[in-house]
Amino acid sequence: MTESNGSDAPGRADHQTDRAGQGAGMPDWEKRFRAPRVSLPDWAEDAPDRSLFVSNATGTYELYAWDRSTDDQRQVTHRPNGTTDGVLSPDGEWIWWFDDKDGDEFGVWRRQRFTGGEDEPAAPGLAPSYPAGLALGRDGRTAVVGRSTDEDGTTIHLVRTGEAPVELYRHRESAGVGDLSYDGSLIAVEHTEHGDAMHSALRVMRPDGTTVAELDDTEGGTRELGLEVLGFAPVEGDTRLLIGHQRRGRWEPLVWDVATGEEQDLALELPGDVSAEWYPDGTGLLIAHGFEARGELFRYDLTERRLVEIPTPRGAVSGATVRPDGSVEYLWSSAAQPPVVRSTAGGVVLDPPGMKSPGSVPVEDVWVEGPGGRIHALVQKPAGATGPLPTVFDIHGGPTWHDSDSFAAGPAAWVDHGYAVVRVNYRGSTGYGRAWTDALKHRVGLIELEDIEAVRAWAVGSGLADPARLILTGGSWGGYLTLLGLGTQPDAWALGIAAVPVADYVTAYHDEMEALKAMDRTLLGGTPEEVPERFEASSPITYVDQVRAPVYISAGVNDPRCPIQQIENYVKRLESRNAVHEVYRYDAGHGSLVVDERIKQIRLELDFAARHLPA
Repeated sequence: MTESNGSDAPGRADHQTDRAGQGAGMPDWEKRFRAPRVSLPDWAEDAPDRSLFVSNATGTYELYAWDRSTDDQRQVTHRPNGTTDGVLSPDGEWIWWFDDKDGDEFGVWRRQRFTGGEDEPAAPGLAPSYPAGLALGRDGRTAVVGRSTDEDGTTIHLVRTGEAPVELYRHRESAGVGDLSYDGSLIAVEHTEHGDAMHSALRVMRPDGTTVAELDDTEGGTRELGLEVLGFAPVEGDTRLLIGHQRRGRWEPLVWDVATGEEQDLALELPGDVSAEWYPDGTGLLIAHGFEARGELFRYDLTERRLVEIPTPRGAVSGATVRPDGSVEYLWSSAAQPPVVRSTAGGVVLDPPGMKSPGSVPVEDVWVEGPGGRIHALVQKPAGATGPLPTVFDIHGGPTWHDSDSFAAGPAAWVDHGYAVVRVNYRGSTGYGRAWTDALKHRVGLIELEDIEAVRAWAVGSGLADPARLILTGGSWGGYLTLLGLGTQPDAWALGIAAVPVADYVTAYHDEMEALKAMDRTLLGGTPEEVPERFEASSPITYVDQVRAPVYISAGVNDPRCPIQQIENYVKRLESRNAVHEVYRYDAGHGSLVVDERIKQIRLELDFAARHLPA
């Protein structure tokens, strides 16, 4: 691997010329992947003119430093498989970035000066591991580093420049670094020592490892209520910690003074999940509200207890932050309009020049009665098209995630080729209350497929979908549900396309990273040895002999989440039956950050569908 500190940046004029030229004759679906885009810029708390963002301007997603005072932009990382995990230190002097090997997520933290220079080990003395959180101190020499390995479970270390790392925490169950207080005297940790990996408890420690305060809504794992760290107050000597809780059946913010134990419950009258971050002066909160696949923003005044809406267009807000002048920057998109970083101060904050992404068609909201309650689905179809249409059920990963009214190049590519696309927020999805998310237990996979089947029946019954031309597809957990659905619902689907899937659940459990083992134990109620019948019932390989539809599988050979061997086991079973299938293996991990590779994968999927779907 070669590291470079060149000056390539999305704002250079020669990039603009090259990118504009590349668009000639290119189909819209490919332009959506190639068009330069940027993430919401992070900014240094004590040097707000210094920012860090991610861009695909060179064809690979990498980290960029941006000096707002001069508008200079500099590419920080140059790696064949891309880099997206980076943190800017509060003083703006250092950029920390995670260095793994070919996407396997197992590696070390390195750092580079904001102004450029050679990379150096950021935490000398710590062996490679999976990351489990990072918090950087304002003094420029202190960091709290979370690590996860199969041997040690989770460890958290205090790292100071010029000193050996000091272990603060160790436990077999999963945990992570939450935040470091303004003055560096308090460290917040999320942990699952009670054994429920879906619902964390909180512990606040001093730098010497002693405990200051505990908060656990699970009552030792007997209640399914979780907590999350949102951040310490950005004020000197302030011991307030902003946290998220689920005490009323959805995610809401709470201000917890860890020194006194006092809790300020906001009790916001908003129907969906709510997250928050501090205003820089600590007097208010930026509220992010997600409801029914869309997002909106508010300011909450902690003194007056008043909620004021911050106007945003209808769509999805993927991230937001408050600048020192009180303006709010946010990343917004909709299914029809590509993402853009906007500001309440007016205009676009960071707009990469060059080829612009074409838009797509808007989504339609559909509500379908299912066995566990009303299911929300998002539907896109070619403009002016009438059914019945060949239809792609594009299933999201996670499983605790959700599809939203946000821009997605993959579904838009199917629409361009004449397909309707249906995305289902099945039980297990976030954004519809804790009960909906936590319904995913023990009958893992089978529960989600009941909801997908209910929406499939609606799509056929409404005249939208041609029942003979239904494609089931998805990546990660969506890929898992694809393979499981092809085996348990063989008459429902004409074709299956699974990206980086779980295919053999038992082998996947033994080969995957430790944090995912903990999640699987929570979902299924134990290990494969303790509950073998549940793993068997939820594993796609159990039903592989019932698969009749052609199957396409793509997999990263370095994937620590859905490891390659369990996919090979499934493929061998397909081969033994002479089942129609194709497999594409690529040199990366759980997906790719290389634009050319992603386009190749979409092209292969479209081609497979064109060759095998009934005319």
